[in-house]
Amino acid sequence: MNQSGTGLLKGKKILIMGVANQRSIAWAIAKEYSAAGAELAFSYQNERFKDKVEKLVEKEMPGSILLPCDVSSDEEIENMAAMLQEKWGVFHGVVHSLAHAKREELDGKYVHTSREGFLMAHEVSAYSLPAVAEKLYPLMSEGGSIVTLTFQGSEKVIPNYNVMGVAKASLEASVRYLASDLGAEGIRVNAVSAGPIRTLSAKGVKNFNGLLDGMEERTPLKRLPGADEVAKAALFLSSDLASAVTGEVLYADGGFNITGA
Repeated sequence: MNQSGTGLLKGKKILIMGVANQRSIAWAIAKEYSAAGAELAFSYQNERFKDKVEKLVEKEMPGSILLPCDVSSDEEIENMAAMLQEKWGVFHGVVHSLAHAKREELDGKYVHTSREGFLMAHEVSAYSLPAVAEKLYPLMSEGGSIVTLTFQGSEKVIPNYNVMGVAKASLEASVRYLASDLGAEGIRVNAVSAGPIRTLSAKGVKNFNGLLDGMEERTPLKRLPGADEVAKAALFLSSDLASAVTGEVLYADGGFNITGA
């Protein structure tokens, strides 16, 4: 990591939600935050993901807290909050990097979205943010930052992104409403809009690799960002450098969002 970030999060306790494997954006964020001095906790959806997260954490960030939390369950969110209160008491930040849609919804035309698929995508990808924030913000009594991950499909039509783009639009609206609600508590809420990155969730979008073809040339920087660069944007938002920034979507996509292509 660039040593300029060292110490930015010293003394901060932060929960990371959404690590699936070493290629996850959430894992890149965790590495940046750890290098910046943060003490971390990680949530995982179920036992299958626990094994993967546990191996990563034990190797690179031993001593971090691991907590089960399937965000489709209010009970599990409440249990996670209770465990964090028991282990930390007060903490200072959340990274929300959660998104899921049925694979068949990420193929073809949005007009064919099923009711079940629409509800699932919104429950996990959008509603989970306010659901988690409601239970965790009382523990952020010293103020802090909530950062979520979004994508340009919330504003522009991306082939096959479909219901996930609509869910991301809902997520971004939640960022603004939560920022308004929690600002008086000293809690800032923002999103990082990442460029297309080859992650486990991206594989669910049909022809994702085709989507990347030529995108570098249409991006002002003539390249697509890496997960580590997205992580640095999140680090900024979680640090005191962004103490006056809330309710915003920060683009870390090489400038692709400004082009007309």
